[in-house]
Amino acid sequence: MTSSDKCLKSWLPVALLLTTSITSFAYEAPFAVKAPVIDAVADEPIWQQGKWYQIDQLILGTPPSHEDFSGRFKLAWTKEHLYLLVEIKDDILFDQYADPLTSYWDDDCLEIFIDEDHSGGEHQFNFNAFAYHIALDNQAVDIGPNYQDGQTQVLLLNQHVESRWQRQSTADNRIVWEVSLEVHDASFSVSGASNSRVSLTDGKTMGFMLAYCDNDGSKEREHFIGSQSIEAVNGDKNLGYKNADVFGELKLLKAVR
Repeated sequence: MTSSDKCLKSWLPVALLLTTSITSFAYEAPFAVKAPVIDAVADEPIWQQGKWYQIDQLILGTPPSHEDFSGRFKLAWTKEHLYLLVEIKDDILFDQYADPLTSYWDDDCLEIFIDEDHSGGEHQFNFNAFAYHIALDNQAVDIGPNYQDGQTQVLLLNQHVESRWQRQSTADNRIVWEVSLEVHDASFSVSGASNSRVSLTDGKTMGFMLAYCDNDGSKEREHFIGSQSIEAVNGDKNLGYKNADVFGELKLLKAVR
């Protein structure tokens, strides 16, 4: 073996590692030939495919016990929608605010973060990305551009989301939650004047993260747990509703790997 052969052999594992990292995505969604019915039954063939992803990264509060909370999810897509199948184990479901626009983050809710073009960046008061808070009454809330007087505008975006959950009669308090989501780009307007809805295609990449607000009866949420590991900025990991840079990368696939 020549010295050049030895050098090539020593670099081969590194090259393979680099290749793997370049083609690896945080999340992958297989294509659904038949769209799932949003009924919290999850008996469609597409849900037998794809990977389970964990909701296990602490963002706020104290780490919950496994009995208090655990979660996982799968993804799928059609041209019209992104689909989520979520399994949640939550021993106490809590919804203290009847008004869906009031302190919605302090009730139990599922939070879907999506950045249509995976551009990252700030989105708290614009639609560069979305943070859909889906409450136990299946209403979806996000923050929009401020009003002219500077006050925060909180919006219902129920037209973007179809949601249904159902508690199972099992000892582990398991919830099956299905969601279909329209994907909109940054041109979305509260007035509805823009044509912001995007058709999904094979190979498309988007920014994505899923999280759950868990409260067992306190004034404020007790745990906020997500699917992405977030590096704290000045001690704060609760960055997803403000900045899409912390999202993972989701790739839409025609076939399951």
